[in-house]
Amino acid sequence: MTVSTDSDAVAEAAASVNGNRPTRSRRTLLLVIAALLVGTVLGVGIGVVVPHLRTPGDNSVEAGFLRDMSTHHAQAVEMSMIAHEKSADPQIVYLANDIALTQHGQIGYMQAWLRDWHLSPTSSEQPMAWMPDSEGSVVNGLMPGMATPEQLTALRKATGKDLDTQYLTLMRQHHLGGIHMAQEAVKLSDNDDVTWLAGTMVKSQQNEIALIDDLLKKVQAS
Repeated sequence: MTVSTDSDAVAEAAASVNGNRPTRSRRTLLLVIAALLVGTVLGVGIGVVVPHLRTPGDNSVEAGFLRDMSTHHAQAVEMSMIAHEKSADPQIVYLANDIALTQHGQIGYMQAWLRDWHLSPTSSEQPMAWMPDSEGSVVNGLMPGMATPEQLTALRKATGKDLDTQYLTLMRQHHLGGIHMAQEAVKLSDNDDVTWLAGTMVKSQQNEIALIDDLLKKVQAS
């Protein structure tokens, strides 16, 4: 189908509603309106298309960070549930509950974004591959700050003061590793959602480390 590009034809067709041939000024006004309508349509089209063009890819910093941090968070939730169930210290129970709920919620955000981007929640690449100069960050398959299987086994068996000390010590180490990863994501990503979430992680975990240090002093002095 051929579309007319005769600007006078557009103006005259619009003016024919009143049965009058348009004057030069009216033709100019109608052309401006037509141009605005075309611009609006194009703008809507671009608004629909561009977000998809900007969606992070499978090998992007954003996808790598969300996948790795979901795994990292999952261990924090696991350790916190152990402490929440077994600790007799109300402050530690409260802290463990807060960490578990917060990080479980953040996992929900991260997995939802990966689904929205039509990406797998897991990757075939090595952990931390999204971070430049990350050689040595992964030890025995574990990302920075993560507890070893032996440490997790010991935590599950521990009771009393030993449980509290192990949990707080492991969680402090875990937070330090998570903060490092989140700070890198803030630095490397240009996705507003990802940098917002990573920045939130940095602030909340830094605050929790200060609380953990106070609780460790109290437990060790008891």
